[in-house]
Amino acid sequence: MNFTKEKYKKFVKAHAPRSPIVKNCLHAFLVGGSICTLAEGLIWLYTKLGYPKADAGTLCSVTLIVAAAILTGLGVFDKIARFAGAGTLVPITGFANSVVSPAIDAKAEGYILGVGAKIFTVAGPVLLYGTAAGTLYGLFYWLFSLFL
Repeated sequence: MNFTKEKYKKFVKAHAPRSPIVKNCLHAFLVGGSICTLAEGLIWLYTKLGYPKADAGTLCSVTLIVAAAILTGLGVFDKIARFAGAGTLVPITGFANSVVSPAIDAKAEGYILGVGAKIFTVAGPVLLYGTAAGTLYGLFYWLFSLFL
């Protein structure tokens, strides 16, 4: 077959499955919003238990990380992610999943060469470049504060 660019675009458009964008966005919104609502509920609960607001926020983060790690280990997080798509990428739960998943996959290779070596294969670049960007930002901020 001799395809031109336009013929190829028409061919692909005719044969590619339609993406249910509205449904996917709705699922992401509902699950992501539910995670955020849960977080607000946890902060409220921890403040009612007598923790200061800052400590309640920290406890909420730790609770969400542990919950996401446990759900990843049980295989439940993947099912939620298939349904919710981007809705599970609420930063703290998505980060926990990105650390735990490679560790589970590499467990058969042992704890040192498997889990230890591969635990940050997904989250490692995020940590590296986030730290580097924060350091550069801090350096520029410090330099500009010397001159202003």
